[in-house]
Amino acid sequence: MATDIARRIVLASRPAGEPAPDNFRLEEFRVPSPGPGELLIRTRWLSLDPYMRGRMSDAPSYMPPVAVGAPMEGGGVGEVIASSHPEYAAGDIVLGRLGWQTHVLSNGAGLRKLDPEAAPPSTALGVLGMPGLTAYIGVTEIGRPKAGETFVVAAASGAVGSMAGQLARIAGARVVGIAGGEKKCRYVKDELGFDDCIDHRAADFAERLRAACPAGIDVYFENVGGKVFEAVFPLLNLHARVPVCGVISQYNATELPPGPNLVPALMRGILTKRITIQGFLVGDHFGKAGEFYKQAGAWLREGRIRYREDVIEGLENAPRGLIGLLRGENFGKALVRVA
Repeated sequence: MATDIARRIVLASRPAGEPAPDNFRLEEFRVPSPGPGELLIRTRWLSLDPYMRGRMSDAPSYMPPVAVGAPMEGGGVGEVIASSHPEYAAGDIVLGRLGWQTHVLSNGAGLRKLDPEAAPPSTALGVLGMPGLTAYIGVTEIGRPKAGETFVVAAASGAVGSMAGQLARIAGARVVGIAGGEKKCRYVKDELGFDDCIDHRAADFAERLRAACPAGIDVYFENVGGKVFEAVFPLLNLHARVPVCGVISQYNATELPPGPNLVPALMRGILTKRITIQGFLVGDHFGKAGEFYKQAGAWLREGRIRYREDVIEGLENAPRGLIGLLRGENFGKALVRVA
């Protein structure tokens, strides 16, 4: 019967540079039955995130690579459809590392129950999930913006950047976003309430950014790297803080970019301006998750935080969604509606 067939997307081969559709393969398998202490989950939502590009490579990194032939890794939200686990019942909505598959057999490890009445379940993958927590850690633990300071964030219309900028606004900072295209910049200013937003695709991007930050930059939340960082760095103030969340402009690179060696100027600037540049991984800060869920949930209910979701329909289209995400084509949190 068709209802007995599940689907998954596996890593067919490792990409060289930008991922292509043939790096993925759609497979069918029989829906498993839960044994003692297990539960069967049907995936409803899948999260697409930039870190997935790193998991497709076998280069040394902070997370192990996805094995060729194994399902693509990723967070998801699903519904329990059968359970022999004492803590879960059919109908429960759960969050976990479900991977790119329609059905998942679990022993309950790493799952968290969600209350669909408190917030839409999809938000557990975005504004109230890992991207939101990432922004919260980068802003509150490293950036620490103060009232009156200038806070700049790259990829400002994305899941992490939009949250980071809104948190900085709540802290009283003047917030300038950087995004790709006029439509995204309008959203960042008109919907999210940033003080300004600069299109990094503009030929005079560096000049526009300088004009938008007449008092310099006190905190720069880094999501992009490359030319964006090169425009930001000269504007950093004395004792500026730079939380480094990601460098998506480099994820598909196969070699160093051409041009002069900027490291000497970078190191001199860090020294003379006493700049703090700190990379961070959200997995090192899960102890703050409870605090974040409570605070962010309240801000969301009060309307102080807004969010946008970019939904791809169907598991089979997840590869296209990830490729587009790495190109900057998504507008908001990238999600796949599986069921």
